[in-house]
Parts: sequence; C-alpha cells; structure tokens
Amino acid sequence: MIKYDISDKLTDMVEHLPCSFQKFRDVESIIKIVDIDGRAQLVSDRKYTANLLNFQSHLMNLNATLPPTSCFFLLQFDYYNSMLVNTMDDDGNFIELGGEFPLEENEHFNNIPVNTMQSDVQVPTNVYNKDPYILNGIYMSEALNDVFANNFKKDPTLTWQYFGSSSGFFRIYPGIKWTPDSNGVAAFDCRNRNWYIQAATSPKDIIIVVDISGSMKGLKMTIAKHTINTILDTLGENDFVNVIAVSQPSTQHQWPCTLKQCLLISHFKVLVDDLHVKGEGKVAKAMKESFKILNEGQGSLCNQAIMLITDGAMEDFKDVFEEFNWPDRRVRLFTYLIGREMTFADNTKWIACNNKGYYTHISTLADVQENVMEYLHVLSRPMVINHNHDIIWTEAYMDSVLFATKAQSLLLMTSVAMPVFSKKKETLSHGILLGVVGSDIPLLEVMKLAPRYRLGPHGYAFLITNNGYILAHPDLRPLYKDGKKLKPKPNYNSVDLAEVEWEDIDETLRTAMVKGETGTLSLNVRASVDKAKRPMFLTNDYFYTTINDTPFSFGMVLTRGHGQLMFMGTVSVEEGLHDLTSPDLSIAAEWTYCETDIDPHHRKYSQLQAVIRYLQGKEPDLECDDVLLQQTLFDAVVTAPLEAYWQAIMLNASGTEAGVETAFLGTRSGIIRLTRYTGMETRVFLTPADKDNLFTMDHFPLWYRLAMENPPGRFLYYMPVEDNDNKDKTGTVGLPCDPWLSSIPSLVTHLFILSSSLQVGRFFGEVDGSVMTALITSGMFKQVSLYDYQGMCRSGHSHSSSARVGVCVCVCISLKQTKITLMLTLYSLAHKAKKVDALQPCDTEYPGFVYDSSIRETNSLIKCGRCQKMFVVQAVPESNLVLMVVQADCDCSRQYSSITLEPKEVKYNASVKCNRMKSQKVRRRPNSCHAYHPKVSPLPSSLCNIELITVIDYRVSIAGMLKLK
Repeated sequence: MIKYDISDKLTDMVEHLPCSFQKFRDVESIIKIVDIDGRAQLVSDRKYTANLLNFQSHLMNLNATLPPTSCFFLLQFDYYNSMLVNTMDDDGNFIELGGEFPLEENEHFNNIPVNTMQSDVQVPTNVYNKDPYILNGIYMSEALNDVFANNFKKDPTLTWQYFGSSSGFFRIYPGIKWTPDSNGVAAFDCRNRNWYIQAATSPKDIIIVVDISGSMKGLKMTIAKHTINTILDTLGENDFVNVIAVSQPSTQHQWPCTLKQCLLISHFKVLVDDLHVKGEGKVAKAMKESFKILNEGQGSLCNQAIMLITDGAMEDFKDVFEEFNWPDRRVRLFTYLIGREMTFADNTKWIACNNKGYYTHISTLADVQENVMEYLHVLSRPMVINHNHDIIWTEAYMDSVLFATKAQSLLLMTSVAMPVFSKKKETLSHGILLGVVGSDIPLLEVMKLAPRYRLGPHGYAFLITNNGYILAHPDLRPLYKDGKKLKPKPNYNSVDLAEVEWEDIDETLRTAMVKGETGTLSLNVRASVDKAKRPMFLTNDYFYTTINDTPFSFGMVLTRGHGQLMFMGTVSVEEGLHDLTSPDLSIAAEWTYCETDIDPHHRKYSQLQAVIRYLQGKEPDLECDDVLLQQTLFDAVVTAPLEAYWQAIMLNASGTEAGVETAFLGTRSGIIRLTRYTGMETRVFLTPADKDNLFTMDHFPLWYRLAMENPPGRFLYYMPVEDNDNKDKTGTVGLPCDPWLSSIPSLVTHLFILSSSLQVGRFFGEVDGSVMTALITSGMFKQVSLYDYQGMCRSGHSHSSSARVGVCVCVCISLKQTKITLMLTLYSLAHKAKKVDALQPCDTEYPGFVYDSSIRETNSLIKCGRCQKMFVVQAVPESNLVLMVVQADCDCSRQYSSITLEPKEVKYNASVKCNRMKSQKVRRRPNSCHAYHPKVSPLPSSLCNIELITVIDYRVSIAGMLKLK
C-alpha cells in the first residue's frame, strides 16, 4: 500500500486559509440565492445588443445630408488627402493636398492618431487624385464632415464612419494619416469592400463562363483567371456562384454541384488556377446550361447574371436568348473581351447590350480591377430607380485597425451600410449609384453587452448571421499561427454554428436561430477547455432570439449547476470601498462594471477607477451595473481577511513550503486577490499577457472553470504547459471554497506551485504507451472523441497543426537510484503542438481522456517479450491526482507504441464532398431584393461599354449641367 503525504502537506499549507471566512459567517444570514432566469436575461441582452446595432438613424442622417449634386464643374479644389497630410517638402512647406492636420492618439480608436474634428479622403494609387470628377465628388461629400462629427458627439460609442464613392475616393471620419504599403502604394479601394458591394447590390446568382479554347493561351489565360478571381472577390455570403470552363468537345463545371453559396471562394480559386487551354471554344451550349442552372430555383433567387470571359464570341446567340431570357431580360449578360484584338468586339458587345448588361475590353492585367467592379453599378440600377435605402449588415470580417495604418491589431468587425444614389429625373432610368455610407462595429463591443457574471463559469453568448455563420462565439478561432505570425484563416468568416456547437447533431438549434425564432433548447455536450486539451461533460441550456432590423440572431448559454445559480449579499458602500482599494485586489479589466465609453471624459478611467469614482459620488453620470457592483463590494468585504493572512505568511519564513510561488483567489464578480511569494519577476501567470488564466470578456479563468467541476474541499492540480521544454514547469493547486453553498461554487482559491521536472506537461501515453494502454483497457481512463471543424492541416498529410491537441498532463519524478519511476498523473492530459508549414483548413478528430473516479486503484503485469512490467496505480485522496509506481527496467516500446494525441484529419472523398456541397443548409434569405425594374432598358450599343457608362455616371453628378439625350 502506498503511503500518502501529498494531501496532508497541502492541507497543512491551507488549513488556516480563511476559506470558511468568519467574515462570511457574519454576513451569511443576509445572503440570498438567485436563480438566473435565462429568458429574462436573453430579453435584456437582446435589448442592449439591438441598441448597439441600431445604426439606421445615423445612416439615414448621413444619406439625407448629402447635397444634391453640385451645379458646376470644379477644376480646382483642395482637400485633405489622407496619404499627404502633415507631409512637407524640402523647404519645410506642406505639400499640395496635404496641409497641417492635427492628430492625437485615441483609445476609443485603438490608440490610432486621429482627428475627431475633421474627416479626410483616401484615393487609391490607381485613381488620379486631382481628376475633375474626383474633385467634384469630394466637394459634394464635404457636407458629411459635420454630420460625422455630430453623430459621434451624440453617440460616442460610434467608431469609424465613412462614405465610399463609386468613383473610388473614400471619406473617413475621424481623419487619419494613411500609411501606404512597402512599395508606397495605397491599394485599398473602398469599392472592393464587402460593405460597399453588399450595399450597392442585392444578393446575386452568378455563372462565370470562361473560354479555355486554344486561342486563349498565354497572357490571355492569365488575364482571364485574374478576371474570374476578381469577380469571385466581389461575392459575399448571400451570393451564389459557379464557374463553367468551355472547350470542345466538353463543357466542364469547375464545381460539379450546381450553384454554390459563396463561402468557398478559396476552393474555386484553386480550381481556377488549374485551368489549362485546350480544344475549340463553343460557347452557345454553355450559355444554355447557365440559363438552366439559374432557372432551377436555387441560389439567392434575386439578381441573376452570366459573365462571359472570352477572346471572341463568334456564335449567334439570338436563339438562346429568345428561348431563355427575352423579352424580360431578367438574367443580365456581362461580357469581357480578353486580349488586344478587336475582331469580335461587335458581337461580344451585342450580347451584353441586348441583355441589360455591359461590355468591356480587357487587354492588360491592370485593366481588370476597375472594369470588373463596374458590373456592380449596373446591378444596382433597379434598387436606385426604386430609391430603396436598404440597410445591410456584413458578415464578420477581419480588419487591421484601420485599413492601412501602422497599427496591425486584427479585430473581427461587422459593418452596417446603405447606398446613396442620384435622384435626378433625367437619369432615373439609368439608376446612377453615387456611393455607399457606412460604419464599423467591432464585435468585441457587442459581446461586452452579455454580462459574464450572470452567465457563470461555463456560460457564454454568441451571434450568428441569417446564413448560420458565426459572428461572435468564444470558440471561434479566426487566426492561426504561421511561424511567429498570426494570420487569418481562409474561411474564418464562414464557420457554421454547427461547426462550433457540434453536439447539435440534428441542427435543431441552428435551424431555429437561422429562421429567426425565439426559444430554448437543452443539450448534453462534450465541452473542452484549455485550448481543447481537457474535456468536460456539461448540460447546457440554450436561449436564443432574433435581433430586430438586422439579419442576426443572438444566443446565450447557461450551464446547469454553476451557471444558473448565484448568491447575492449586501454590504455598505463605505465598507466595500475600503476593501475594494486593497493593493492585492483587481477586477476583470475586460468586463463592463461601468460604461466608460459613452462620455469621452470617462475613457481615461480603468474599470476599477470608474467603479470607485462612481461609488464615491465623483462621477454620478457614469452608467454602471448596480447588481454587479453589489456583488463586487460583497466579495471584496468577504475576502478581505486574505490580505492580512497572506501578509502574515510572507513575514513568517516558515509559513509556506518551498516551491509555493503565488497564492490567489477568484470570485464570480471578477475579483482576483493575489500575492506572490517568490519568482514574480520571471512568471507570466496572472499577468495581462496570461489571457487563459484571467477573467476575460468571453471566459472565466481556466483554473476557475476546472475547480468548479470539483467538489468543495477537494484539491485541483492544474499544470500550465510552457512552450520551451527547458524552462521550469509551473502548476496550480486549488479548491472551491464555499462549504455552505456546495451546489453553487463562487469563490475559488489557488496556490501556484513551482516544479522543475522536464517531464511535466507530457502526455503520459507518449512517456509509456504500454501502461497507458493498460489503464484504458482496465477502464480507469476512458477515451472520447472530440472534433475540430476549424482545424489547419498540413497539405497532403493526415495530421493537423491545430492548437486543439492533447488532453493529458503528467508529472513525472525520476528516482535515479532505483529501477522505479514514480508518476503523478492528472485526470486531464496535455500535449504540445508541433510546428508545421503549408497549412490549409480541414476537419479533424482528436482524442480526450476522462478518469473514472469510481476506480480508486489498479495494478497489472504487462508482458513485453522476455520481461514483464509491473505497475501499481492509486488515486490520491481529495485531489485529481493519480499516483503510479512503474517498473522501469522492462522496455515495452517495441510491443506497444506510444499513444499520440495528434488530431487526425477527417478525409472526404470526391463523392462525399459533392454531396456535402449539394446539401444546402437552412438559411434565411435577406428581406429585400431589387433585381428587376421595368424602367431599366437596354443601353444602345454606342453606350454599352464601360468607358461611356463611367463618363455618364460622373457627369450626371453635375446637377443638370449635362443631360443625356
């Protein structure tokens, strides 16, 4: 029988720890247990979320303020060009279009230097910044400057406001200094942004027909591929697409499964890159097939268009159009003539002009971007003629703050935008789009509105779009590590709800939310923490509803037990303030105790400073969460004796065991009390950089969540794994501390312990596969399967570099003088991810191991060739440790391979891939569609090309001075 002294020693270390605080007993009589009403909390969170997302009034204000188009042609006009502001020549004078433009760092704008009094203008390098048409548009939009500033004054929670012109310039508020790329180029073009494209057009079904016959070889094929990819870049999640490659004797779908929702752009681009010229070009058959696909009744069922990319359309298509498209011409035809030859220009132009599209000639790669974008302005005409100011919301997207500044903080954003168009009667039938106004909303701000303390240790809130894609979710991992750099994953904004809530096997939750329903659902889930290294089995209650005037749905999760119950107590403000200012106390910096962003004067305060000033009456205008403040004051008072206790230990050299480094305590209100005994200069634990172990916006600390799964009074050993194997290993020991309220643990206290064994953090199956196999066979450990649908895999290999690796941690102490290895094994096991290159998105399956607490000890003999390995295993009382004694002189590595925890890629054959593509998930179509208007008539051939349409668009913005005849 193994004799224990581990638990005894730890008990001695914490027996005087005021877990059963006398202070707690003093106030116990006034404590009440509160059962959180998930439905009521959902309504409250929905209201605040809707208020934050309600930008319609701001946008309408912007649109209404745009003046009628100016009545004169501006040949000279100075403006603040964001690329040139504050730039001087060699003589010390400001250069033209520059000038003095005061900038100050602003925390609200991610500490970027901004000018909150003035907007400025960015013009892409490929657009002449003094072109008369550009100057005229910039002058017209000057009126927006005051509107931007007034909006921000009325609503300081607003972030970036902007106007993107159809001619290419971009007015942004607050004004910034635009930093070009390393080549001095401003490649940003507002017309390429999702918010512009989606606001300018209704949802689209696009068939791209590309000629890959022999005449398209060389530069023509390169231009054609670039044209296809540029078109694909203009499509969003509400759009559908397919590509048909044309050469005789066959016609080839680039994706063999009808129209596909545009979340697979990267897949299409890979296929497009593999196109090669061959055979003879016969387009008529592909045209018929394109019309048939569009007529199948799938896709967005709104705007429909065929894009023909060819070096010459020699066939007669009149019969095809008469059969499928005339007389209504509901499918628009856009033709792109590739190459320098103009032999077949007339026929190519005729196709577009007689199907309400346009024709353009692309002879170089430089022509592609500007010419492709113009199809959006054509598709916008029905909406413009109807004067429909539809508000659109984009899917989540990753934007460096801001687009081209030196600050490279990657944030998930959503944008709200609305089109602006000419109202002149003489151009009504042409539907001239002037541009798009919009504003950005960091999704981080949206998630702040779901109070963490009410959701509990395992609870969370999330947002999804009408297509079922994640906007915000604590398990959304949009970045991956490429060497030392973090990069956005190729499909980060098309992660489906079913891929993070994968226990929703029948997609009941997903379907209800996508349909915009309000309701509740309960699921037994296999959750994971610590970057998916540690599995948990929980019962979650889901509460969900739609957010009015947006395509989004809001969800909230409460975990039964720790999530649904909390206790409330009342103490005086004076007593609470005294204890709240203790030097060992901090509160969750990312939580919203008081709203400091409404009044710019309050932005200088940290959350703790704001709370104190509010309670002192110095800032009565602050909007604070009174319930959270009540909890915070109560927790501060109840835990106050810890400070004196820890100080006494530090003054007494014999008060702690060697190796104890840090002691800390956490409460549900976000309080952490902390003292460090030694080594504080070398540790990152519980510092701002240690996000996993702090209270953050989307999770409770890892040690808190793990301790919540332990009975009160039982020690939890948790071993963070550091990246460098040569560093000392560190771990925590902790226990829940509320013996009176065992069903709702609220206080968690921990000791942070130092260990120097190099084996710490290794998965025990890698150390000894034979013993781990025997433990699994005996039932002491059970293996469960977990899944990651956001993994990143090595191209052509069967394993993943995803951070979701490992689920076991072992603590190994080698006794060198004997042939026995003594091992302490945690129930949850961990593993360090390997660095790989050439990563691509993939689905992975990985193992988790769970200890069966009913098996307290086991032993066995393992036969390994000529020797036998004996081992004994016993659970350490009142802890999550298992003590092992393993015979070390019998090597079983030949008979038993190590058990690896690498995730394995889930492979799909071509048939399965196609079937998955065909099975369109439930989605909710956008409320509005502007695909057809009887007043939109085909343009005559003399005007049906990109150059003349562009001139018309510019000139009609000169109010009434030039009229179309």
